[in-house]
Amino acid sequence: MSTSARTSTKPKAGPASARKTPKEEADVDARIYQSIFDGVLNHRLTPGTKLPEPELCQLFGVGRAVVRRVLEKLAYDGIVVLRPNKGAVIAEPTPEETREIFEARRSVERMLVELAVQRASAQDIKALRQQLASEHEAMHRFDQPSWATLASGFHMRIAALAGNSILQNYLKELVSRCSLIVGVYEPPGHAPCEHAEHATIVDCIEARDAAGAMAHMEAHLRDIQERIETSRMRGEKSLGQLLGITSYANASARETT
Repeated sequence: MSTSARTSTKPKAGPASARKTPKEEADVDARIYQSIFDGVLNHRLTPGTKLPEPELCQLFGVGRAVVRRVLEKLAYDGIVVLRPNKGAVIAEPTPEETREIFEARRSVERMLVELAVQRASAQDIKALRQQLASEHEAMHRFDQPSWATLASGFHMRIAALAGNSILQNYLKELVSRCSLIVGVYEPPGHAPCEHAEHATIVDCIEARDAAGAMAHMEAHLRDIQERIETSRMRGEKSLGQLLGITSYANASARETT
């Protein structure tokens, strides 16, 4: 056999050699999904914001197939709308959807806070108090993005204490969709949750007052819904700025530091 023939049997380096494992693909998908999800949760990505595939590919250093897969998952979760021949945008809830989402959230959070009263340990309650302290600090330094994240995180922390992963996953979707609603209707600079209402709920959990915790959670969520106003302002920032990153290279650099 000639040298050229033997050489031709060697594997060639190319795109296939860089192919990711299923776990690596899942990690990439999760990173992109979480970036967009957090952008919604922190009100950086408001309803109607366009999510151009080419720009997402560039920002995250991935191909269109990956971006489309993540956008389809976001659409399934009600966070994104896929428009034929027009691309994806952050979803814009209607008044009817707003009513339904808040009804669902009140029902789910009543059950979660009842379970949290039963199952929260003294250490868990201490962690909730620390969460309240962080909220208070962010509120008084007028750090709206941090305050929004902490406010949503408070509800998710109670859900975790309930010890029911099914209800916790339901709430995660509902919280993200409520963040969309706040992005549509709540004027910029307004807090989605009232700190004092959170503190009262924690008091009830510590006192093992399930009825009180459920009643205050119900009232708290109704207050959020009632405070929503039918007005909004949209920024003119780039997608990278809204996501908090400028490029795949910069994102990778931050992850390694």
